[in-house]
Amino acid sequence: MADKNSPKKHGKSGDAREDRLKAALKANLARRKAQAKARATSDTKPDQDEG
Repeated sequence: MADKNSPKKHGKSGDAREDRLKAALKANLARRKAQAKARATSDTKPDQDEG
């Protein structure tokens, strides 16, 4: 009887979870790239406050 419960079934819910994780990872990577790009452009601009 223990054999029936021990193997986890990766049906639709497993695929849906994997798709959600892939989408979240892609969105996170895009957000991090945008943040890095924004930091890089703001670092290269000279400060106008001095003077």
